[in-house]
Amino acid sequence: MSPISIDDPAAGRRRRIRGHLRANVFAYVLVAPAVALILGLVAYPFLYAIYVAFTNRVVGNDGEWVGLANFRYLAGTAIFASAIRNTVLIVVVTGLLKLGLGLGLALLVTQHIPGRGVFRAFLMLPWAMPAFVAFLTWRVLYQPIGGGINLILTGTGLYPDVVDWLGQRSTAMPAVIIASVWRGFPFWFVSILAALQSIPKDLYDAARVDGANALQRFFAVTLPGIRQVLIITALLSSIWTANAFEHVWLLTQGGPSDATMVFPVLAYFGMQTQRIGEAAAVSVAMLPVLAILVIAATVFMQKDED
Repeated sequence: MSPISIDDPAAGRRRRIRGHLRANVFAYVLVAPAVALILGLVAYPFLYAIYVAFTNRVVGNDGEWVGLANFRYLAGTAIFASAIRNTVLIVVVTGLLKLGLGLGLALLVTQHIPGRGVFRAFLMLPWAMPAFVAFLTWRVLYQPIGGGINLILTGTGLYPDVVDWLGQRSTAMPAVIIASVWRGFPFWFVSILAALQSIPKDLYDAARVDGANALQRFFAVTLPGIRQVLIITALLSSIWTANAFEHVWLLTQGGPSDATMVFPVLAYFGMQTQRIGEAAAVSVAMLPVLAILVIAATVFMQKDED
């Protein structure tokens, strides 16, 4: 039998297949450490937390499998209902306020105003400040005695009485929302500003030629141009706000009387009482909503890239 010719098509295909296999194996070897790191630091703790939520585990005791007992217990408590209501309230209200404030300021700084660069940098300060420092500052401002807000109100005569902003149910939640909006609106501002600057100027010129006024140009040009960014920013901000812990803990610790109790604080209380199973159940109860938000954010970001 004669030897295989160098130009034999079958031999060439086999060489190409071996080359592809070697390249694929080398790629998998390079990716393997990153995959192992992700599985060890993300997947395993995530799945283990779900498992713990179905047990009666406490500190020092692994506990036993109890199925949905933790979830049934939480569903029957008033504090769990308060956490659901307050979490939804904070996410929705702060989201709308951040949207209005961020959009308004982004539209403002796109105009040719003196000191525009300094103004932009100043607006980013709340986001650049550590959350711990920011909310402790707000806690001092809300103090009934010597707090900055009460000093301004009483000093100017706008409201003569001293208000315990964080110590009464009627004002605790608005106080937390205001501090959260102040801390988080720069993310909306910078995202919307970047989207506004990417809109072609020719579209505005064409709209002016057609006789569109400022409001018509906003709805016909500006809003469609930033729509994708608004949706993605809203989804990401909602996820972060729902998972945020420090804004409530540093200001009210969920009080007074569960008036500001949210899911992360409730889970932390479960850890403090050493009932790890119940604390994990609180966190797992948030997963369906957060999963929907994460999937929606991923879909919209992929659609935006396409």
